[in-house]
Amino acid sequence: MKLAFLFPGQGSHYSGMGRELANCYPEAKAVFDQADEALGFKLSELCFSGPESELTFTANTQPAVMAVSIAAYRVLESRAITPSVAAGHSLGEYSALVAAGGLSLSDGVRLVRRRGEYMQRAVPVGEGAMAAIIGLERSVVEELCRDGGPRGGLAEPANFNCLGQTVVSGTTAAVEYVAARAREAGARKAVMLPVSAPFHCALMRPAADWLSPHLNATPFGALRYPVCTNVDAELVSSGEEARRSLLSQMTAPVRWEDSIKRISSLGVEAFIEVGPGKVLSGLVKRIAKQAIVANVEDVRTLEQTLELIDGLAHG
Repeated sequence: MKLAFLFPGQGSHYSGMGRELANCYPEAKAVFDQADEALGFKLSELCFSGPESELTFTANTQPAVMAVSIAAYRVLESRAITPSVAAGHSLGEYSALVAAGGLSLSDGVRLVRRRGEYMQRAVPVGEGAMAAIIGLERSVVEELCRDGGPRGGLAEPANFNCLGQTVVSGTTAAVEYVAARAREAGARKAVMLPVSAPFHCALMRPAADWLSPHLNATPFGALRYPVCTNVDAELVSSGEEARRSLLSQMTAPVRWEDSIKRISSLGVEAFIEVGPGKVLSGLVKRIAKQAIVANVEDVRTLEQTLELIDGLAHG
């Protein structure tokens, strides 16, 4: 049976995440200890106890979500459960590469902390925004973005999450304009998102430029199994391919729907979301309706997933 592991992105975080795993499984605790040492502060305490206001700061959120994801992965790995392929949503692609052995955990948490700092610094708070457009085809949303809106503004598709769900990113006035036009065009919802910066659009070019030397200085190795990239929904297996993809994804849309379809085409029967939340599980159910979907973020979901995998293996 072919399994795919999916690693969540920034919006999945919550105070208390990972605490149960660290308390119950030494391999999970070891991940948090290593992340704390790599960053030089108690990221683990931020995950386990908050406060929420600090956890939601982008430079903290990104390594925190990675640490919880890899902690959950290590517990699965200790039970000889590994995937045929992996993917991650935005920052989750870094987690997928750590899991696949292309990047060390210490390097991974340091990279995504810098990534978060640079993404926040690239656009002053209030000048950029993102909006979720629900109920319109992606081609319609792309056309609304090309329309331009307010002079000097920019709006671009940032996430193609699933059929009828596209996230738009750019300057605040332009994104608000696209959201309003989307409602007029028949969108079921066009909602401004509570984010601190406009991710995955051309406004992130400075952040990509600042991150580039760190990516180039970080050792990447061959992957134990392929990772499907955000940028083009293609499989990579070498460290150099992975490095290039991470740099490109800063300013390019996350092609999540295409990625899940690509993974499904490999004969994958089950998708396991590894890390906090169930955002990706919900998207998979809308993209690959016949797929088996589960998640692992605490003891209960781990036990449920182990039982499911055992049943599939012997069913």
